[in-house]
Amino acid sequence: MEHDIHSTAGANGRGPLLEVRDVVMRFGGIVALDCISFSMERGKIVGLIGPNGAGKTTLFNCLSRLYTPDSGEILFDGQSLLGTAAHSISDLGIGRTFQNLALFQTMTVLENVMVGGHSGTNSDFLSNALRLPWVQREERGLKERAMDLIRLLELEAVVNLPVAALPFGTRKRVELARALATAPKLLLLDEPAGGLNHEEVEELSELIRTIRRRQDLTVLLVEHHMGLVMRTSDHVVVLDFGRKIAEGSPDQVQNNPKVIEAYLGTTV
Repeated sequence: MEHDIHSTAGANGRGPLLEVRDVVMRFGGIVALDCISFSMERGKIVGLIGPNGAGKTTLFNCLSRLYTPDSGEILFDGQSLLGTAAHSISDLGIGRTFQNLALFQTMTVLENVMVGGHSGTNSDFLSNALRLPWVQREERGLKERAMDLIRLLELEAVVNLPVAALPFGTRKRVELARALATAPKLLLLDEPAGGLNHEEVEELSELIRTIRRRQDLTVLLVEHHMGLVMRTSDHVVVLDFGRKIAEGSPDQVQNNPKVIEAYLGTTV
């Protein structure tokens, strides 16, 4: 099978960053994912699309370790992800946003972004309580990185405001900044355009590509908004009823008869 040619990928920087191999996921008698395979090259933006019920969210939850597939393999930088707990994936270099915002509403923008960076610090409860010098240095470095991300996402004007006081589109950018604070190699974006207006979606497309370039990221974009995916992605994978029905460049996918039939119910 063609996806097996990438089995030598690893932390040496060669080969795909992420490989999904023959992943199967069942819920009772329902096959949510049926032998899904694809790979993600380093530095690319990959869009994962499909009609409602296609299996996008299920696959996304397998990648972020909320679900464990019934069979198949998921490799990140050449190593299996399937033995990794969900709370540990950020330590490997995987950051994610959520379809439903998961921010701390009463905390400021700066505090929320700094929370993302705390996963990479060495301090513990006792060290923090004693305010040891090295803890203070680490905290200053964390704050500087958070401010760099806040400037990148143009959030300086609201840096000290509580998240609950912000418009929805701005809160989406705060969550993106928090995900970037984990210093990921792979960024998983779960429906980032949900709830945004047309102008905000246009800005989001440019923002994702800017972040990919400046942060040297690989991005997986799971999204219903077809226009955003086609404008932003280098490569697109299409699911329907748990199966991969198409894969290729945005132009190839948009003109694929199986994709047109899946979305429009029309045989071409």
